Amino acid sequence: MNLLEKEDLIKIKAEELETASAEDIIRFAVETFPNITFACSFGAEDVVLVDMLQKISPKTDVFYLDTDFHFQETYETRDRMVDKYGMEFVRVSPKLTPEEQAAEHGEALWTVDPNACCNIRKVEPLTRILSQYEAWITGIRRDQAPTRANSKKIEYDNKFGLVKFNPIAGWTSEDVWNYIHANNVIYNPLHDQNFPSIGCVHCTRAVMPGEDPRAGRWSGSEKTECGLHK
Repeated sequence: MNLLEKEDLIKIKAEELETASAEDIIRFAVETFPNITFACSFGAEDVVLVDMLQKISPKTDVFYLDTDFHFQETYETRDRMVDKYGMEFVRVSPKLTPEEQAAEHGEALWTVDPNACCNIRKVEPLTRILSQYEAWITGIRRDQAPTRANSKKIEYDNKFGLVKFNPIAGWTSEDVWNYIHANNVIYNPLHDQNFPSIGCVHCTRAVMPGEDPRAGRWSGSEKTECGLHK
């Protein structure tokens, strides 16, 4: 399928799939684009999609970006999911170790230039892994942030040059947790400690009552996204 054909298909399917269930969108995605992958951060939205994928297409690749700076609870959530589903996550690492990054860019780069840190530890590794696929699935939701409000359930990702599926774009946080509890899905225990959005340990804090759910990410800076999503 060439780019023009993909763009035509996306325009048609974006409307058709707007009212489809997340499961139906995943089925369409894996059947239409067998060379597809899912990016898992082990947050609430992503563990839901892992559970769906295991029921619909368990052989679909699922990867995670190992920044080397995840919370221990995040790694433990990964291990528990491996045990439950009998699956393996593809580990994608930055080209620089934390020590090499410190030597080249200074200690605690995330405090000086968080965008540069995210580019090294997230964006470059993501670009590298996505170059092997023709489509990817994400767990973004429209109500997570203004930058995600216009996300379609299927769109062409110009940044990375492939088709992008957002099966739960229209879900609310309540929808996510209803699915988790109804299906006994494993989730990161940090969510029970006022961490609605979980990133790297250095750049994530608990959210106080009344704060925006993503206020705990890069707190004190103007940064709101790591650069993985437009």
